[in-house]
Amino acid sequence: MAASDTLNATFAALADPTRRAILARLAAGDATVTELAAPFAMSQPAVSKHLRVLERAGLISRGRDAQRRPCRLVAEPLKAATDWLADYRDYWEASYQRLDALLNDLQDGTP
Repeated sequence: MAASDTLNATFAALADPTRRAILARLAAGDATVTELAAPFAMSQPAVSKHLRVLERAGLISRGRDAQRRPCRLVAEPLKAATDWLADYRDYWEASYQRLDALLNDLQDGTP
């Protein structure tokens, strides 16, 4: 998958609050579909659909541990998204610094 496709898939997967909650849960450790479905008022097949989206985005992997099929967080695509967002964070920080300087000038009476 191309870098832009990976980034698009990551942001599309993160757009849903249920999927973000699933990733937050998996950040604490591996979990089965049943364990991931427990806090949600939805069927296990509905949770499985969310897991497929996360898996296609490369954000989770599914393993096999005897009879269990645990899901595991794959954080690398999140790093790419964070790196992309960092450029915009730098832009906003520079904008805020300019605004702070302007406000300081106005408070000091400097035109």
